[in-house]
Amino acid sequence: MKKTIVTTAVLAGATLGHAASAGQAVSIGFAGPLTGANAQIGKDAENGARLAIEEANAAGIRIHGQPVEFQLLAEDDAADPRMAVTVAQKLVDAGVVGMVGHVNSGATLPASRIYANAGIPQISPAATNPDFTRQGFPTAFRVIGDDSYVGRVLGQYMARETKIRRLAVIDDRTAYGQGLADVVVESFKANGGTVVDREYVTANTTDFRGVLTKAKSSQADAIFYGGVDAQGGPLRKQMTSLAMTMPLIGSGLETDKFLELAGGANGTDGTLSAEPGEPLDDVPGGNAFKSRFSKYGKVVLFAPFSYDAAWALINAMKRADSTVPAVYLPQLRKVDFAGVTGRIAFDAKGDLLSAPVTLYQAKSGHFAPIGTTTLK
Repeated sequence: MKKTIVTTAVLAGATLGHAASAGQAVSIGFAGPLTGANAQIGKDAENGARLAIEEANAAGIRIHGQPVEFQLLAEDDAADPRMAVTVAQKLVDAGVVGMVGHVNSGATLPASRIYANAGIPQISPAATNPDFTRQGFPTAFRVIGDDSYVGRVLGQYMARETKIRRLAVIDDRTAYGQGLADVVVESFKANGGTVVDREYVTANTTDFRGVLTKAKSSQADAIFYGGVDAQGGPLRKQMTSLAMTMPLIGSGLETDKFLELAGGANGTDGTLSAEPGEPLDDVPGGNAFKSRFSKYGKVVLFAPFSYDAAWALINAMKRADSTVPAVYLPQLRKVDFAGVTGRIAFDAKGDLLSAPVTLYQAKSGHFAPIGTTTLK
């Protein structure tokens, strides 16, 4: 794939309010885990951005009267914070004018400083740690609700809408898992629940029997897990092997991979997962998106969010009539359009003005939505 480097001539174009020349290739970056345990989520997100780029090029978008060909430069950060910094600098050096990514919060947070220093607008499709948009970086945006809201929704739901009174909590010590677990604990307690056990693992743990045995002895009504599906699945399967019948609750578990790793219908019933956004089947354009995306396979989780993130960048460029980051960045705070995942419009921090969260519950080997709550 051809990489477009920002040259002196291109930078000089900023004084004219545009960077695009006839047929110029304009590079948008993507970074996420394309290998390792989180690869299916990362590749799904990459393909969502790629679909947006393809459709933008098919639409024949012109900037300052000249045709623009968008290119996606994708890099693998392996969900590793140190690798994410290296990848971010590589993409900046390659001349990307905007970023879709990173995916994991632990990778997004350190990489965000690189983009901020370079003045490159960055929209994460999946990073939910609240700190991402609270660092004061004018370049940081996301098209997904953050953990402070998702965690409150989960804590309130468990305490108010279920019979869960005693909760055991396990997290993977990542920026995402621990951050979400901390909010859930605070919300659950604030709504009258009791946290009877708090355990920790790592992002590489495969044997959960030790922490599960402690959780079982605490006589918890449910277990909350702060982590990803690649570990949540084995954790749930090991719960079954230990005859633990209480439900597992988390976020990001509503995937086929979780069900497969957890044993399918054998033991997954009752698993509850909170997912940012509304069910694709329930939003205008959702089914059409799935149809267009099908050439890449089935939507896993974050493809629609990456698609909307890429279009937010492109729409800001169109508004500014420029592909120069410094020129179109202010327009990102003015974009307001109907995305696949819902309304895409940002507040002063770079968060969505409206961020729906949907609760899904597993039954007979499948997840089904049981309700959606929207932050306004």
